[in-house]
Amino acid sequence: MSECPFCSVSAENGFKIVWEDKEFIAFKDRKPVAEHHLLLIPKRHIVSVRSFTRNDVDFVKSMQAIGNRLLDDLGVKADMRAMGFHIPPFNSVDHLHLHVQALPYLPLRAPKFAVSRGWGPFSKGFGWFITPTQVIRTLERGRSVGVLPC
Repeated sequence: MSECPFCSVSAENGFKIVWEDKEFIAFKDRKPVAEHHLLLIPKRHIVSVRSFTRNDVDFVKSMQAIGNRLLDDLGVKADMRAMGFHIPPFNSVDHLHLHVQALPYLPLRAPKFAVSRGWGPFSKGFGWFITPTQVIRTLERGRSVGVLPC
């Protein structure tokens, strides 16, 4: 099994770090899909958004708040922001990472980040990308995150 590339994020390892505190680190995505495309990760290894429970709501809220601060610092207007997690098996790295983006997307890149709106008791419909707000609502309802409606 190979080592997790996000467990060794540092400038020395080729990452373009833009922000860091004791719990999280943010860096520029190596294959950006928008003018501003950052990844925010916890420093401790968490496999994915699927591992979250109701007890993790505050953790997701913290990630969302940091993402918004990063976009504030870049001068991105609220209606031009996108944030979300890919849901396994539709993720490229098995280390939790929040995509923090300024819209618009580059041509032909938006489908990878399509948000499926929920209905009725579901915070999210069928889809492989989920916003922090959808994760929070899902967990608060005692449900788990998945590709199917949750």
